Amino acid sequence: MNFEQLRQLEAVAEFGTVSAAADELIMSQSALSRSLARLEKDLGIALFDRHGRSISLNRAGATALEYVHSILREERLMRAALNELANRAQTLTVGTVAPAPLWRLTALAVERFPGLLLSSQTIGQSDVERRLISAEIDLAISLQPLHYPAINSVPLMSEQLSVLVPESHRLAAQKTLTRDDLDGETFLLYAGVGCWLERVQMALPHSTLILQEDFSVFQQLVPTSGLLSFTTDAVFLTDTTSGVVLPLPDEISRATYHLLVRGDGPREAVRLFEWVAAQSESRHN
Repeated sequence: MNFEQLRQLEAVAEFGTVSAAADELIMSQSALSRSLARLEKDLGIALFDRHGRSISLNRAGATALEYVHSILREERLMRAALNELANRAQTLTVGTVAPAPLWRLTALAVERFPGLLLSSQTIGQSDVERRLISAEIDLAISLQPLHYPAINSVPLMSEQLSVLVPESHRLAAQKTLTRDDLDGETFLLYAGVGCWLERVQMALPHSTLILQEDFSVFQQLVPTSGLLSFTTDAVFLTDTTSGVVLPLPDEISRATYHLLVRGDGPREAVRLFEWVAAQSESRHN
């Protein structure tokens, strides 16, 4: 007795005839009849009443069908659970404090592990650390190493933030900018910048930040709004031809990101971490 025979029994009961069941199962009637006969032999009891070419479940067949439904349902649940486990084994959850280092990590993952998927969450520094320790995420991108037992850390990248000033703006003629120059100005800011939002709010408490949730809309507004915005040396988020790029004061502008992993984390997470560490080491040699 095997699962195929159980599916065949279920099909005959559902479609009413051997011929209809054979069409559904994409097999010949004779092959289906022989398979059902072997099932009856294995069980040691007839499951059908046969009247010439017609066939119908008898009492034993109806009883068997109840168990068949249950067995096949459990088989489907088992397969779904195993598929989900296999998919999760190929998907790592990453908590990150900013988007740019996630793009860097994704590029490294695609380069070495093309079948690996990264599912990301942009969260605060304290949440990144807490969720990694509690195994809610597989990898963390942090603003600092985490000195905690069984947590490994490697530098991932640095990012330099600059101001994008419209050419018509009064600050466009300056070569450098101070906090006093910027504090009180109005900025257009993409809401998904992560840790940069808090850093700018703290450094420029008198400025107005207009947050745009939709990145594509943000890109369209930058060259037309006449407002100050930000750009980065990691990946240029805006069309810098529409303005002048000026450096920010150091206390606002630079961030160094670290990739963190638990030593007992998922094998794929540890392998990706080791690949990032190898790339970091080769850059410094």
